[in-house]
Amino acid sequence: MALSDDLERIAEAAAAFAAPAERVVGILAAEPLGTGRVYLCAYAADGDEQGWLAFDDAGAPLASRETVRQAASLAALCEIAEESAGGGDLAELRARLAEIRDLEAPEGIEEAEQAAAALAAALQGEPRLATTDYLDRLGAASRRLEQALGDAAGSPFAAALQQAAPAVEELAADVERRYKGPLA
Repeated sequence: MALSDDLERIAEAAAAFAAPAERVVGILAAEPLGTGRVYLCAYAADGDEQGWLAFDDAGAPLASRETVRQAASLAALCEIAEESAGGGDLAELRARLAEIRDLEAPEGIEEAEQAAAALAAALQGEPRLATTDYLDRLGAASRRLEQALGDAAGSPFAAALQQAAPAVEELAADVERRYKGPLA
């Protein structure tokens, strides 16, 4: 079954837990290590703040605080990794590399173009399943691109993920605060 089919199935299950005038407004799919697939559903009513409820692959609400926190954190990290890959605008970077190749043809430009293409291939389209493997693939492809571009010392990609740690933590805390069920 495709992820899009799973999301539709979970959206139907999640709708049954919506309060009057509330609706499911989004679903984040994640697969934290050792927990299986988790669907983090966002709820909202007109003018009201958002609520959250996580479901397992069978469509049952989850009550494990740790599992919900891990799923929220992993989904946020994957989102930030995608936004940071290739400096934040991979299509523009690839176009600029092609222009440099055509105008200047410096040594190593082909390697940089291949690394940018590999990073583009590593990016998943929507809907996306957030996994640690996906994060690792993005990290490895980003690092290869950074090195091909001559950044041997530090990793802007890794720095972006480190700088986003407070935002990731805030999302996980928000999910816990606004969770529609009991968490243990």
